[in-house]
Amino acid sequence: MNALPQNSMNWHIVTQPDPVLRARAEEVSVNEITTHDFQAFADQYAAFMIASDGVGLAANQIGLQKRIIAVLEKDGVNVYVNPEIMKASPSTLESEEGCLSVPGVYGVVDRSKRITVRALDRHGRRIEFSVSGYAATIFQHEIDHLNGILFIDRAKKITRGSIASR
Repeated sequence: MNALPQNSMNWHIVTQPDPVLRARAEEVSVNEITTHDFQAFADQYAAFMIASDGVGLAANQIGLQKRIIAVLEKDGVNVYVNPEIMKASPSTLESEEGCLSVPGVYGVVDRSKRITVRALDRHGRRIEFSVSGYAATIFQHEIDHLNGILFIDRAKKITRGSIASR
């Protein structure tokens, strides 16, 4: 497993076609989460996502092959470890998505309207919760990243930009 990068000044958003975006990220152990290094990383990671104008960020988007995401929610940015979708509604929501790792490209994607997510919080506690609407779209988009899937793989139509050169 690659080590947690500690200096966000050196971070950058990895863009398509970098192969790190197409690999499945590795699980993170509870022992790793409960370290001071992880807590420092989580703080910098959340701040980096905001500074990058993101609403969600998967660790592989900064070149780190670990199952970690940050999501902007009503209470601020939350960091989730080893997230997985436990349930997804059959009803879908169509929306236009973009991605920091596919700059300038947007597309129409169908996502489940409501999902139940199981993860570890940034302190290693197991949590399970449901989200719907836009929040559900963000979680599905970021969890896809951890599995090597980009929104352009799911887009039924590219609405702006071009993926031909990516």
